[in-house]
Amino acid sequence: MDKLSDSVYRFVDSCNVYVVRSGREAVLIDFGCGDVLDKLPEIGVEKVSAILVTHHHRDQVQGLPRAVEQGIPIWVPSAEQDLFAKVDEHWQSRPVANNYNNREDRFSLLEPVPVSGLLGDYSSWEFSGVRFTVLPTPGHTTGSLTLLADVDGKRWAFSGDLIAAPGQVWSLAATQWTYNGAEGVAASIASLISLKGQCADVLLPSHGEPMDQPALAIDLLIDRLWKLLQDRGENSRLFRFLDQPYDVVTPHLLWNRTSVANAYVLLSESGKALMIDFGYDFVTGFAAGTDRASRRPWLYTIPKLKSDFGVKEISAVILTHYHDDHVAGCNLLREVEGTKVWAAENFATILQFPEYYDLPCLWYDPIPVDRVLPLEQPIQWEEYTLTCYPLPGHTRYAVGISFEVDGQRVLAVGDQYQNTNGQSWNYVYANRFNISDYRASAALYRKLSPDVILSGHWGPYWVEPDYFDRLDARGEALEAHHRALLPLDAFDLGGEDQAATIHPYRITARAGQYCDIKVVVRNPFNRTVDATIRLVTPSGWGAQQPEQRITLDAHGTAETAFALKLPSTAPVRRARIAADITLGGKRLGQVAEALVNVLAPYGQPDNTSTEQPAGPLKQGFST
Repeated sequence: MDKLSDSVYRFVDSCNVYVVRSGREAVLIDFGCGDVLDKLPEIGVEKVSAILVTHHHRDQVQGLPRAVEQGIPIWVPSAEQDLFAKVDEHWQSRPVANNYNNREDRFSLLEPVPVSGLLGDYSSWEFSGVRFTVLPTPGHTTGSLTLLADVDGKRWAFSGDLIAAPGQVWSLAATQWTYNGAEGVAASIASLISLKGQCADVLLPSHGEPMDQPALAIDLLIDRLWKLLQDRGENSRLFRFLDQPYDVVTPHLLWNRTSVANAYVLLSESGKALMIDFGYDFVTGFAAGTDRASRRPWLYTIPKLKSDFGVKEISAVILTHYHDDHVAGCNLLREVEGTKVWAAENFATILQFPEYYDLPCLWYDPIPVDRVLPLEQPIQWEEYTLTCYPLPGHTRYAVGISFEVDGQRVLAVGDQYQNTNGQSWNYVYANRFNISDYRASAALYRKLSPDVILSGHWGPYWVEPDYFDRLDARGEALEAHHRALLPLDAFDLGGEDQAATIHPYRITARAGQYCDIKVVVRNPFNRTVDATIRLVTPSGWGAQQPEQRITLDAHGTAETAFALKLPSTAPVRRARIAADITLGGKRLGQVAEALVNVLAPYGQPDNTSTEQPAGPLKQGFST
């Protein structure tokens, strides 16, 4: 055990395990093989209050089962929580054959461990009288973090594998998140700049020796990593974006160019800011996959917003639609900046209850909505009046946000159109696309007559004289294509192609309990029809009134409720139920499904992270 100060020690294992001692208690930073527990009595430690993990790699954490046996709380990076508590899902779904994902998530735990707490980015936690602050520092892994603590008159940075020595990293292979990219190199540079700004006195790496001149060690590494990127011909504008992430659209309207999806900032004279969308903020390159760890929000550009534009408060974020690249950072904004989330009434519930829906691009966690905005009614924020208009097309659940700033009429449209010409279609059928949506949006654009349109993925588009005519023609052409291709006279589900849906789509409940579900049915015929809905469940399950009949008006929708009885056996993960639909005598079959997690009865352990078959489907039955 190496003594670094009166309170800070290092134990060299499969990684450096750091011990922060406070009397007879200690906090451990990373855990290695767990052999550190045998050495703690030598320094008078009788209790470990928590293990704080910098990233998920096995050399950091392979001994955690031993910690579980001793009841030691385990705290992990929020972005990598699934690689601890649900790592078996990762191993079951991780591509192996024809694999183009080089991210070292294969260096994960072999079996799951229970997680006591999440180290959220920018959060602070006190353990055994010592306060630790979480700094996001992706690079070595997408979810890596640095822990900062002021102990014995010094600021210590427990930096994981971000840096191993002055000018060196422990692994370059780990920074290649995709097949042939250098995403982690660019992320490391950004993280190192952020870490340097924390003015630590000592860097404590997971591999390597402590560094007591952090600024020099970091600068040397940044220089070498940047030279590597230059020789690879990647991220040539990285430092420009780091220094100037915001472009001025008008004096009081800014464009963040560094995120996957554009974020815009409306500035008030009072020093407050209103964000329009806020997804991943600053992205140096995305890892392969859509798991939580590869989709990590950040607040990297917020300090620049404050220092360069005099922003004192980010009072609210208003959203164009619910997709993750536009909303992922909202919870982080709320937690760190106190920002309120505003969303229009046509998609606010999707943000708050994502498990209820089967839609693309849902964020992993619920996003509480502080203010639900009415459609087509003006709202006031500081000196600005904003109005949300329904804008289906890219997704049914979207709005265009109209306002005036600096004498310019502005329309923020999210992902409705794409490309530099502001008129290329961006429809996605699974987003509940209707074939007439783009005719309707063209009419809306003409009605509002904006001077500039704020796109979700392209630069602001300054409207040209014939722009609205071109939109009209594009919308009419798209509808005509669909009318020619689909048998709409006989069976009209439009572009959506969904005759029924089950809500919630993702259900979690205890074994032996009833849970309420709703089946929404759509009539594709131009006449009134009777519908039969039969609930299809795994063998051994039950339901009250598993078959029901309703009447639907021409092209109308209706819903019916079922009480699903879960089996007494558990746990089960993602059991499938379905709705078998007959409309107007036409058998459509099992056109809608939902997924059910069955938890063990109260008092028994759950293990729903393991995929377990629920048995063959039973075609309608009585209890």
